[in-house]
Parts: sequence; C-alpha cells; structure tokens
Amino acid sequence: MMELLAPAGSMEAVTAAVQNGAGAVYFGYGDFNARRGARNFTREEAAAAVSYCHLRGCRVNLTLNTLLTDRELPAAAELAAHACDIGVDAVIVQDLGVVRMLRQSVPDLPIHGSTQMTVHSLDGVKLCADLGMSRVVLGRELSRDQIAYICKESPIEIEVFGHGALCMCWSGQCFFSSVIGGRSGNRGMCAQPCRLNYGWGSKAGEYPLSLKDLSLAGHLKELQDMGVACLKLEGRMKRPEYVAIVTGIYARALKEGREPTAEEVDILKQVFSRQGFTDGYFMDRKGPDMFGTRQEEKEPRELYAQARATYENNAENRKEPVRMYALIQAGQPAQAAAEDREGRVVRVEGQVPEAARNVPLTRDKVELQLSRTGGTPFQCEKATAKVEEGLALPLSALNDLRRRVLEELVKERQKPPQRRKGKYQPGVRYENQEEPPVFTVSLRTASQLSAELLKLKPALIYLPANEGAAHPEAVKRCMQAGVPVAASLPRICTDRELPQLERDLIALGELGVEEALAGTWGMVRRAMQLGFSVRGDYGLGVYNSQTMKELKRLGLVGATVSFEMKFPQIRDLSKTIPAEFIAYGRLPLMITENCIIYNHCGRHTCGNVNLLTDRKGERFPVVKAWGCRNEILNSKKVFLADKQADWQRLGLWGARLMFTTENALECAQVLERYLNRGKYQPNDFTRGLYYRDVE
Repeated sequence: MMELLAPAGSMEAVTAAVQNGAGAVYFGYGDFNARRGARNFTREEAAAAVSYCHLRGCRVNLTLNTLLTDRELPAAAELAAHACDIGVDAVIVQDLGVVRMLRQSVPDLPIHGSTQMTVHSLDGVKLCADLGMSRVVLGRELSRDQIAYICKESPIEIEVFGHGALCMCWSGQCFFSSVIGGRSGNRGMCAQPCRLNYGWGSKAGEYPLSLKDLSLAGHLKELQDMGVACLKLEGRMKRPEYVAIVTGIYARALKEGREPTAEEVDILKQVFSRQGFTDGYFMDRKGPDMFGTRQEEKEPRELYAQARATYENNAENRKEPVRMYALIQAGQPAQAAAEDREGRVVRVEGQVPEAARNVPLTRDKVELQLSRTGGTPFQCEKATAKVEEGLALPLSALNDLRRRVLEELVKERQKPPQRRKGKYQPGVRYENQEEPPVFTVSLRTASQLSAELLKLKPALIYLPANEGAAHPEAVKRCMQAGVPVAASLPRICTDRELPQLERDLIALGELGVEEALAGTWGMVRRAMQLGFSVRGDYGLGVYNSQTMKELKRLGLVGATVSFEMKFPQIRDLSKTIPAEFIAYGRLPLMITENCIIYNHCGRHTCGNVNLLTDRKGERFPVVKAWGCRNEILNSKKVFLADKQADWQRLGLWGARLMFTTENALECAQVLERYLNRGKYQPNDFTRGLYYRDVE
C-alpha cells in the first residue's frame, strides 16, 4: 500500500497523525527546516516523538530542507547525528551541501530529496539517485502522465503531494518573500506574498497568485497503480485537529482501497480550503479555476471535538498486530513470548506453576489472558499456548507475564537501528582569486544583442537555447566578434518538453556552442549527457562551500552563487570552481506554471509589457518563460556599478549583467557603465540582498 506521510508541527500533531492512521510523519527541529515559523520540537520532544511513532509502526522523516551557510553546517551535522541516534528513518533535504555533509556524518541515514530541489523530470530523479538519495518528492505542478512516466523509469522511490497548500511558484525557485521582505522561503521563513492582492492597473483588487489547496482525493488508486511510493499531506503550520481529520480521511480510503467519499471531501473543505480544492495540475487543466482565497468561516467545533477524541487522553486507536505464545510446564518457570509483524521476538519468564488442587489451568484460559491487550498499542491477532495438564497458575501471574512481555516488545520496537557515524569535515578551503571578476551577460532575446554590446567584449554571453537555435546568425555574430556563447537552459523543462530542447541544443552544438547554463538538476544532467560543459545557475541554490565542492565532483565548470547571500558570505565561500554573482538586473521573484496573463485577459499577450501591481503601488514585470510559463520580475533593478570596491575583492570569477526587459541600447549602456565608461543609472534601483540580512 502507498505510504501516507502526514505533517506534524507539534507533539500533539504527531499523536493526531499516528492515531488516525499515518504511515509516516515529518517534522523539523532546530533552525534548519522549511517551516521555521512552526513551533517545531526540542531534541527531547523529537526523541519522544520517534519512540511514540516507532512503537505504533509509524516512520519518522526529519525536515532539514533549507539552504545553509558554512557556519550553520557544523550545527546541522550535530543535529543529524542526534537524529540518527534517536532512530529517525530519513532526512528530507534541499541543499546539495547538506547532502554532502550527511554522507560524511551519517552515511547510513536515508536521504529524501525535497520538493524544494525542483525535481520535475526523470533526469532530475536520476541525478538524485546518483547523489545517494533513496526517494525524491516531485514538483506539485506535474500532470498524471508525467508522474506515471517518472515512476515507471525511476531507480528510486517517488513521493507526491496529495493534499494541502499549493505554492504559486515552483518550489525552490521562489524569491518573492526574500527580495521584497527579507524572509526567504529557501531558509524556511516564507511570508507568503502570493496570498496578497494584486492588480494589472493602478488598483490591487485581485488575487492572481493565490491557488486553491490541492486535493487528489479521487485519484488514490491511480497514484498507487502508477507506483507512487508515498502520498504526502501538507500542513505543518496547521492545528492538530486538521492533521487528525485529513490524515484519517486519506488513511481510511487507502486502507479500504477506495476514494474519499463526497461526504469526506465536504469535511476536508470544512476544516480548510480556499474556495474549494483543485487537481488542475494533475489533470493537466491549468487556468483561473485553480485559484481561490481563504474565506472567513465559522470554526467547525463539532468536527474538531470529534477529531480530538481520536488522539487525546492517551487514546489508542491504532493497534499493532502481535502474536502471543506461552509455555506452561511442571517444574519450569512459565514462559511467554510476543512476536510482531516485522519479526521481532521477545521472551520473559514467570513463576513456576503448582499442581492443581481444584480446577486445572487450560490452554483456552491461558490464550484468553494472553490476548487481553486492551489499553496497549497492541492487538493480539493470535494466541498460542502449550499447557501441561494438572497445573495451576494464578490469573495475576498470567497477566504479569503478558504485561512484561509486551513491555519488552515496546523496548525492542523503540530501539534505534545501529548505524555508522562519522565526523563532518569541511575540508580544505580554496583561496580566493585576486583578479577582479570578468563581466558576463545574460540575454532574454536575440534582439538584445547589438554590435555595440559585442564591441565591449563581455567574457561570455548567455543566450536562451531556443533563441540561439532560432537565430543562428546571432550566435555566429558573437563567435566572429570573439565573444563565446553559452546556452542558457529553461528553468523548468518537463520530460515531454525535452525533445524540443534537445533539438535546440544539438543545433547550437553544431554552431560551435560548447557551454550551457543550468539552474535545475535535470537540466544539469541532460546538458552533460549532450556533451556540454555546464555552469550552474542561481536556481541550484549555491549557499555554502560544500555545495561548491559537490558541484565540482559532479563535473560542473562554474557556479552562480545565491543572490540571497550577503557579500561577506560570498567572500568566505571556498570557490572550488569559478563562481559568478548577479551584479545587475531584475531579480526573478517567481516562475509559475500557470500563465497569469492568460488567466487575467483570456489571451496570451506575453509579447507586451505586463505589469503586476501590488497594494503599495510597486509594479512587477511579468514576462514569458519557456514552455508557456511566466516569470515575475522585481520592480527594481539591482544596480552595483558604483559599488565595485565592495564586490571586486570577493574572489569571484564573473559578475553577471542579467538583461530581461532592457532593449539592445540599454544592454550596451549598462555594460559600458560597469566598465566605468558611461553614465547609465536606472531611475529606480536596489542593492538587492547583498547588504541586507535575510531570515
């Protein structure tokens, strides 16, 4: 049966999930998980939660799924060692540096790739497998046929989200909260700007970024038939009653081999929804029907009271099946044994039976006493006793045997597995290069390329693969000017979109393009297979030196550091491969699977300037992304031409000028200014996050 993975933001929520049938729970403790706003757990509470779950046959996954700095990694290694000691079953991760650290410090602890890794193709899954992961959580935007294809070909387990909140942006690629408010979703502190109101004119009166909650009720059998290993429920910030109700409905449906009923779906809506649910991505039906907002409604007190009754006051609704055995022989201590379904066997001895004076002990009576497991987390599925005739033993002695053998089974089930542990070693630190960084340029369209730009001799031009293939003359002009071209790959490319991208890349290869810029793991793997030298883009989340080392091990020739880092953090990175940073441009806030332009006006007017306006009057350009997606860009451009003294000594190979909405003339003027030859300055600009603390 497909595992049901339930959220737990507190010990009460753990109890609620377990007592309502969860196959596994996930929670975080410490400061390194993607719901730092949840109450989370102390180490003592985490240990108690693992014991509680394991006793009742429920697995525990620890969320360690944020980007970490070099300074944070030793504490994260210590936390992982503690998680290993208390018997956590797996760790969910986003950061490649964390993966590297875990392989050193807790090599036997299974690793699951978080949805924050933006894995949405078979290539991405296979790269996770190559990294030693045993499971990966797919992006929530994939359709049923895409999930089925990945499951069929995947070398590792596949987990999908089945119920709960949907992010507007592809997970792991959202920078809206950090750029606007200094609270990073990649650091577990998302402020959810997608739930706020926006508009397309001067008034912000719509909610174009607020998706309804996901519900795959009605598709459970299909998911199981595909080979999905685990169905994940979202909601670590939700109250325990919510966890109890949602877990219970899905658990019963899975156990009984059916779909949730209409009445159960109505209950799901009562406990939380945003004007209903959506299965739009799964059914490959994107559009305005997927959107909704939270309505003020009366709390379903009766439902909550019923839910609390399932887990409060030491309720034991969940019973683990056991087999009980007894052997009663003359002159020998009475013996009892218990065996669970995982094959654990425990034995205890009691008092020696006496010769019966009146009514002798029978096998039926012994088996009846053994089977009375009420009040414990066990249910006796079979009791077997062998009793010599003519013997007597008090009922209290039989009850004591049963009590003690079950206590031993409790200890055995709660015993953490024996695993190897190592010491986390950051390793050698590479010295920063002393030369100032060269300038690289990324373009959105071939029309931004001009003779003036080429005369300024950038070290490298990144041109989208589809633009380069459609405009081979642009690539040739660069080559003739002695300026190398690298193909920038789509931030999102599903398996069904891959053939077109491959055709573009093959065409570029024939033109002499040798390098590619990849921002997701699937793109990294595919570009390498096609023979390109790969540079990592900002979407890979380079936040620490261990990630840099892992990129080098994978064969990348360059990396882009996260623009959520401050300059001192960038300076302190051990740059095992050439690194660049975003020195100019509109930072990407979101990449969306839904086309919000089409949702608004019913037409694909992506060629026009579309401005999304927030409640403060800030205007965010919305541009077309590859595959009929949207990118929402920041209202202000990062501008650092007058701050070169601050970033030229950070040990970086490159400073990238990222052109999005600029025309060809502006592109040349910006590069000229960064070369200290011109006077260009944007009307409105920002210094980005390089001088600000990001939570």
